[in-house]
Amino acid sequence: MELDKQKGHLHPISHAILEISGIFAEMGFRIAEGPELETEFYNFDALNIPVDHPARDMQDTFWLKKPKNYKLQITNNKKEGKSERPVLRTHTSGVQVREMEKGELPLRIIVPGKVFRNEATDATHEVQFYQLEGLMVDKEVSLAHLKGVLTNFFEQFLGKDTEIRFRPSFFPFTEPSVEVDVKFKNRWLEMMGAGLVHPNVLQSAGVNSEKWQGFAFGGGLDRLVMVKYGIEDVRLLYSGDLRLINQF
Repeated sequence: MELDKQKGHLHPISHAILEISGIFAEMGFRIAEGPELETEFYNFDALNIPVDHPARDMQDTFWLKKPKNYKLQITNNKKEGKSERPVLRTHTSGVQVREMEKGELPLRIIVPGKVFRNEATDATHEVQFYQLEGLMVDKEVSLAHLKGVLTNFFEQFLGKDTEIRFRPSFFPFTEPSVEVDVKFKNRWLEMMGAGLVHPNVLQSAGVNSEKWQGFAFGGGLDRLVMVKYGIEDVRLLYSGDLRLINQF
């Protein structure tokens, strides 16, 4: 019996991560990683998300029981005594704090990684999905830098004719904050939340907010893949249907 000689290949999300990493590497960004099993401190407290914020409620967050011998993964001893309650990370933003705690500034990172949300699924939402996080910290950082970096990224990844808009918004971890939309199939699709890093977030990581500034952005990497390849339902990326995967 002759063996099937067809070779395997990368998943479209893996393709996207490699391409996106290359685009940001040209702008001086490196890849950073962090744990998927996060703590309440890094997932919420350090990001200036209040205790009564809806994102902490069960409809959004997978809270876990603390495993035996579980220890808070910290890079700064000053964080002892902070909440160690474990959670499946709802965003990759906790990696921002972990990287800033190292004190290696200035800093430019992207964080492509898996996140988890306890929510209903539809064409643009999944319980488990990939997110793209970005952070730049330097002595002089403005919204103009943020807009320039993201515009360059979208034009390289999605094409020069991509329609992009920035509109005012609110996030606890950035001030001022914006949402970034891309035109997809004749309608605007929200792609990222972004803004200048809130001084409280810098201080939580042990960074002097009077000396250093930063911008951050984060959005669904799956949505980027949807727009790039014209996929109408994000759930198809996780269906295991080879008719879709083999196209890549």
